[in-house]
Amino acid sequence: MDASCYTRFLQVEVNDTNPFTESIQLRLSPGGNLGYDRGMNNIAPSRSYSSNAKGILMVVIGLSIAAFAGAIMKILGNQISAYQIAWFRFAGMSLILLPYLIRRYGLAGLRPARPVIQMVRGLTMAAGTTAFVIGVQTVDYADAIAILYAYPFLLVILAVMFLGEHANWSVWIGVIGGFIGVLLVMRPDFDQLNTGNLYIFACAVIISIQLTLNRKLGIVSPPLVTAFAGALIATIALTLMLPGHWQPIPDDAWWLIGLLVLAGTINQTLLVFAFAHADASTLAPFTYFEIISAVIFGYLFFGSLPSLLSWVGILLITAGGIYVARALHVRNISRRVPKF
Repeated sequence: MDASCYTRFLQVEVNDTNPFTESIQLRLSPGGNLGYDRGMNNIAPSRSYSSNAKGILMVVIGLSIAAFAGAIMKILGNQISAYQIAWFRFAGMSLILLPYLIRRYGLAGLRPARPVIQMVRGLTMAAGTTAFVIGVQTVDYADAIAILYAYPFLLVILAVMFLGEHANWSVWIGVIGGFIGVLLVMRPDFDQLNTGNLYIFACAVIISIQLTLNRKLGIVSPPLVTAFAGALIATIALTLMLPGHWQPIPDDAWWLIGLLVLAGTINQTLLVFAFAHADASTLAPFTYFEIISAVIFGYLFFGSLPSLLSWVGILLITAGGIYVARALHVRNISRRVPKF
């Protein structure tokens, strides 16, 4: 599911803390929490063509691997519980990130700024991934990833409601078009409701909440610190759920679990570097390559292809998402004082 709810924060957060666009100074707050101060006086020149090209290549490869990881989660969902899958994902990521975090920031990296918001964000990571794994068991894989991409439109709504931002009519056109696409993919039948669609849409809602929190954390916490804090909190929360949902792990599932952790880590690393090489506005249209990858992996692993209505919905979601991203880039949403 990268289609995982976890990867999305990098697309906003890494850009918000981009060393190419602003000067960032790490600091320790009086309570010993690690954060940073922004200096907007050192604006670098616009990105070169080669730098943008590297960023685009990295985001395409990274999100292709993300789609691959999501397919692994769907396969594992037939063997172990969704809580176990999410736990292994975040526990493995925590262990991989920990040495690099200590090496870069020392023990101060274990005391992130805004701990309450960090905790809420970690809980959204755990809930979102679990919801995706549960939902994708009864939904075609490509359709699941397409529904997941409702999150940019939900994020606009949350930004207006809770971040004090303003969206003009052109942004809302893209949002409405995107939601129509989501409905075409979901095709809700209230007589025979597929609860899997609801779980996937719930995951999209959770992603949008997570990104809203990232906007708050982006000015006080380095991305690596926030990534580790979220993964650790998600691991702890999921650990509490394991006793009631633990299932014996088949021998042939262990290599899939290892592959999931490895793929997730590579995916995250590529996204970090991608958004360091190119602006989010440049990369935004290419993030929808994840849907194309999901179609490919859905066919290779599960023998399924989207229906005609799903293809129309996917096109509307992609077009609406790119349109909204471009509209935001030209400042059709203007920042106001946050409401919280």
